[in-house]
Amino acid sequence: MTWLTHNWHQVLDLLWTHLSLAVPAILLSALIAVPLGRLAFRMPRGGGLMLGAATLLYAIPSLPMLVIIPAIVPTQLRSPVTMIIALTVYGTALYVRTSADAFGAVDNSVRDAATAIGYAPRALFWRVDLPLAVPVLIAGLRVVSVSTIALVTIGALVGIQNLGTLMTDGFQRGIVGEVTVGLLGTVLLALVIDAIILLIGRVLTPWTRPVRATEVTQA
Repeated sequence: MTWLTHNWHQVLDLLWTHLSLAVPAILLSALIAVPLGRLAFRMPRGGGLMLGAATLLYAIPSLPMLVIIPAIVPTQLRSPVTMIIALTVYGTALYVRTSADAFGAVDNSVRDAATAIGYAPRALFWRVDLPLAVPVLIAGLRVVSVSTIALVTIGALVGIQNLGTLMTDGFQRGIVGEVTVGLLGTVLLALVIDAIILLIGRVLTPWTRPVRATEVTQA
């Protein structure tokens, strides 16, 4: 593509900026949502209110959210920090329900067996609940990552540089190639991050891999 050939330096800079906004927000969303999801699972009454509040937060349109945050937190509207906070709010709101479902999916009989052999509550969480919840947590994190990478592009509407800048600038100037590069770049970035998270999930859950016939024979 001719436009990309002449502007690949700009695309790489915007790609890096896009990543610097999305990745911290994804990580922060996981760090916040997983404990909240665990709390919601263990305290169903208060957890219901928490999950309802999360649903309401996610329903707030993205542009008003970017305006609301500087009014609450001392940041500038066009600051990357504002964008990361907004993305973290959306990611947490989306991920907290999945986190609660992940812990709810753990078989109670496994918990009972672990308790019977002397697991303390902390050990029960780290050695039983969390490992067995990982498959569902990874599935939810994949959704959060794709959503976050897509939402980053909204920042271009208020002047926060990212791959969405190519789309807004391309539309304004009527450059189809620029719009196409911005769109495809965002999609490809989402696919790459999704593949990385999927790989991490497989590494963390070796017991979910199918057993080969040769391995069974050798055993």
